[in-house]
Amino acid sequence: MTKYLRLLLLPFSVVYGLIILIRNKLYDIGVFKQTTFNLPVICVGNLVVGGSGKSPVTEYLVNLFPDKRIAILSRGYGRKTTGYILADATATAESIGDEPMQFYNKFPNVTVAVCEKRVAGINHLKSNHDLIILDDAFQHRSVKPGFSILLFEYQKLLSMQFLLPAGNLREPFFGYHRAQALLITKGPENIEAHQKQTCIRKFDKDAQQNVSFSFLTYGNLTHLVSKAEQSLTSLSGNTMVFLLTGIANPMPLLWELQKYTKQINHSDYPDHYRFTVQNIQQLVNAFNNHPSEEKIIITTEKDAQRLLDDVLKELLLNLPVFYLPVKITLPEEDKATFDKKILDYVSSTTRNR
Repeated sequence: MTKYLRLLLLPFSVVYGLIILIRNKLYDIGVFKQTTFNLPVICVGNLVVGGSGKSPVTEYLVNLFPDKRIAILSRGYGRKTTGYILADATATAESIGDEPMQFYNKFPNVTVAVCEKRVAGINHLKSNHDLIILDDAFQHRSVKPGFSILLFEYQKLLSMQFLLPAGNLREPFFGYHRAQALLITKGPENIEAHQKQTCIRKFDKDAQQNVSFSFLTYGNLTHLVSKAEQSLTSLSGNTMVFLLTGIANPMPLLWELQKYTKQINHSDYPDHYRFTVQNIQQLVNAFNNHPSEEKIIITTEKDAQRLLDDVLKELLLNLPVFYLPVKITLPEEDKATFDKKILDYVSSTTRNR
């Protein structure tokens, strides 16, 4: 069925592709204005709709510059507000979006802001920061970042991809030429040489030297409210896991949990889904009615931001609700070259005071 639907949508993808090609060309030749800034601006993006690991990469960059005054600027997807908003103690997932809320809670020394107009957002932030990280802004051509990191999810890169609406590509694949670093995400931890070559051959020779590989590493289970931690090894084969996700691709998380228990009840919702009272009440009822003595509710760190809503949090009080943090890890040979490119860019980009 999906195959036939894709065939029906292909003509629309051709039209969409032509529009994107013309738009990009007009930016490239200067008909549409691009704004540059006199401080380091790093863009983290992808070519497809859906998650490819942008949040873990953004967090990786923050940790790469512990001594810099960093601002993360995001559109704030899924928020109920508009315009420029600086995250503060009153911020919620509804006011700034779940991913910015995650950054705000995780990095108290980093400025987090949202603005659908990235140029305006950067202008608000540029005077008080040494580095600005743009979360998901590769197609926002009105800003010309100094350095772009483009992410490709390993499994998706290996399969045939189509432009919207027949597929999930936001722009033609050769848009990768605008990026200075190409990062393969969510790959096998012990990736083999032939697997690497299959991915690298997707890009032309000039770009192949910019390809790096990474895989996901999971942290400790962290309690939603108390922040108490426990190891994943605390799960046994008898543990009943109630998994709650509202992310683009929950499969890597599911595979990780299956290493410890096969008893998983998965409530799977679309990316950035705004959980309702009914959704959470169903989860609580399923948890309370299950006879197992060993049971736990697990969600992602991003989803946890939406569960901190006062009403939803009240429903989950006194229940073992934990989120599982995730980060990207690069093999040593990739990490050295990947980090050096970024560090060199930031150190060589100075302000004009």
